[in-house]
Amino acid sequence: MTEAEIARLSALAAPSLAEFEALAQAAFDTLPADFRKLCEGVVVKVEDFPDDATLDQMGCESEFDLLGLFRGRGLAHAPATLETGVAPNMVWLYRRPILDYWADHEETLGSVVTHVLVHEIGHHFGLSDADMESIEARAD
Repeated sequence: MTEAEIARLSALAAPSLAEFEALAQAAFDTLPADFRKLCEGVVVKVEDFPDDATLDQMGCESEFDLLGLFRGRGLAHAPATLETGVAPNMVWLYRRPILDYWADHEETLGSVVTHVLVHEIGHHFGLSDADMESIEARAD
């Protein structure tokens, strides 16, 4: 490794929440336009970790077990008309668990963020985890 490479690596820091949000937005912006159009109204939030209630509800043993989460009504279950008092569909990306996963794998951080984002948006489309695993297996 060259001195320049060592200097570049030693200057690296984990991305902040704001930087991670920008990374998630860049990942979303690279998705096909027709896919993005179907996601209108979906709010993407980045937090360091899921809250305790979410961890309990999802049956997680550790705060690092959950990389992302979709909450809301998928397109398949959406009413024909808008309802008042209903929270928007939301996707959460959890920065610290994603960084932990990234550190243990050979993928780039951008590809991990994109994968988690697409997976959670898949829930918006009404796909189950098994459906998405099948689609990803065929894509590989």
